[in-house]
Amino acid sequence: MESAPKSVRLHIAIFGRRNAGKSSLINALTNQEIALVSEIAGTTTDPVYKAMEILPIGPVMLIDTAGIDDEGLLGELRVKKTYEVLNKTELAIIVIDGSTGLTDFDRDIINRVKEKRIPLVGVINKKDIACYSEEQKKNWEKEIGVDLVEVSASKRIGIDELKRQIIRKAPMDIHQLKIVGDLINPGDFVVLVTPIDKAAPKGRLILPQQQTIRDIIDNDAIAIVTKEHELKETLRNLNKKPSLVITDSQAFLKVDADTPKDIRLTSFSILFARYKGELKQLVMGIKAVEKLKPGSKILIVEGCTHHRQSDDIGTVKIPRWLRQIAGGELDFEYVTGVSFPEDLSKYSLIIHCGGCMLNRQEMQYRLSVAKDKGVPIVNYGVLIAYMLGVLKRALEPFPYVRFLLED
Repeated sequence: MESAPKSVRLHIAIFGRRNAGKSSLINALTNQEIALVSEIAGTTTDPVYKAMEILPIGPVMLIDTAGIDDEGLLGELRVKKTYEVLNKTELAIIVIDGSTGLTDFDRDIINRVKEKRIPLVGVINKKDIACYSEEQKKNWEKEIGVDLVEVSASKRIGIDELKRQIIRKAPMDIHQLKIVGDLINPGDFVVLVTPIDKAAPKGRLILPQQQTIRDIIDNDAIAIVTKEHELKETLRNLNKKPSLVITDSQAFLKVDADTPKDIRLTSFSILFARYKGELKQLVMGIKAVEKLKPGSKILIVEGCTHHRQSDDIGTVKIPRWLRQIAGGELDFEYVTGVSFPEDLSKYSLIIHCGGCMLNRQEMQYRLSVAKDKGVPIVNYGVLIAYMLGVLKRALEPFPYVRFLLED
């Protein structure tokens, strides 16, 4: 449970007004004193994340948020951070303070959750001290269209029923998404080319490689891992042709040259473009690359922070390639981690990393914002394949997307 990556956990966020009992609830759900609890309003100032497991859902990430009724300049910033959590939320829990009842603040966050079509669990807290009637509860349920679970977070009353509601409402299909499993058959050989260079983490594989191997094994196929310089020998020694070769994007040229044309080839980043987002949208973003001119403004987005090498892909290689296409200097801006600009109108193109540290909900949100604003977006793997002249081959496993690119 502890080793499950944050990005593959079901993100369950808890929303409500100050002192509604959100922090007490997360402590009750985890059976630990995770969140600071106080009678002073506004104790939770930033989202608090706690990994746990809820069977049969599996690994989840609980998120405690600041009160949606926070006040003052600092309070407005806290509320803004709370609303930003919605962009990565896959199941929302709304906590209504039973001692004050349903308020406009509760109605607002419930409407926002519904607009994003996020599954919703409603909770009335402070059952042990509140004075609302059964009729009032029914009226609240009728108004918001959600059944309300009655709990006392501080007394640990009603928590089992709340967990049952979470299990009922959880979008189980997110764990059924395939990275590569729908492209292969049981018994297939799948060769993974994983360069080990100075950028590789010491003693381990990077997250997309780990997750891809697990998906191959889960689908009863056979994962064969090699470095780019051993690929030829690996293929020669296999007793049957592999169904697919998957490479790190930066080894694309050598892997393309060493992989026979009758073997399908793609990259981890292209697989994750489909797994986390929308491959079609990211591939179509290539058309904007072809139209870049000197002075074009480009946003480069990375979902995590890392130590940059001398020939870093995001800050060195990609800018160099794009300057060559544009025939002059370009205006680059960079954001990392959880940041994503609200105003995208000034950009000619967005270039996003593979998004392995983001959950699908957040990646989908970023893609939808770009689409709504009419700003083309492409990811590292798709762009690298295009720049190296191997994109069409890398899209062979996805003929519906390859056809659109040709069109």
